[in-house]
Amino acid sequence: MKPRHVRIFGKNSRNIEPIVSSLGLEVVEENPDVVISYGGDGTLLGAERNWPGVPKVALRDSQRCRTCSHDSNETILRHLAEGRLKRTEFMKLEARAPGGNLVCLNDVIINKAQVNSGVRYRLWIDDEAYGKGEIVGDGLVVATPFGSAAYYCSITHSTLRVGIGLAFNNTIEPINHLVLDAKSVVRVAITRGPAILVGDNHPESIALKADDVIHIQKADHNAVLLAFDRMRYPSDHFIYYNG
Repeated sequence: MKPRHVRIFGKNSRNIEPIVSSLGLEVVEENPDVVISYGGDGTLLGAERNWPGVPKVALRDSQRCRTCSHDSNETILRHLAEGRLKRTEFMKLEARAPGGNLVCLNDVIINKAQVNSGVRYRLWIDDEAYGKGEIVGDGLVVATPFGSAAYYCSITHSTLRVGIGLAFNNTIEPINHLVLDAKSVVRVAITRGPAILVGDNHPESIALKADDVIHIQKADHNAVLLAFDRMRYPSDHFIYYNG
């Protein structure tokens, strides 16, 4: 795929506009063929939130960018213009709650709303109750393979290659993390709040109260990232061509 129209996203996007234009790519505001995420991992999440499903290229303008190449931005952009980058699709999660819906590339997080108070909830996996009943702790992290290197990893010290990961955050009684089939549906009922529902690095949150029910499952569309080679597993680091 040789793109013609690209959108550059990032606080310093103007720094690379001359390089992009010199390669025959037209920078546009709307309806891009490809979105260039110029920043770090958080910039990429924001780009996917703003342009869901549109292919993304991650360029480094940050010390923390797991999905960015160590090659120069000029090299990556040249390969983009020549149509040499390959695509990998990544599953996303959708969370539906009384206060709104979220679609996330990394993770869906249910967390306590007050620092000095926990959240209580019950959990069902594919309509089957999980655990001994009420779970008490700081909350729950539901992660994709792509996002499992983030908050999920800090709790479980592990990552996913396939499926959906559940990490129980600081529960009163120890609960092992779970890896579910990608088609699983997770249902959470808040039994005592207040709590909040957040996704990825979105600045806004959805307030949750007692008796609110949240449904979390695979979204109906994927994120698409372009790199020198496809990844065998979406949780792996990108494999870049050096040359």
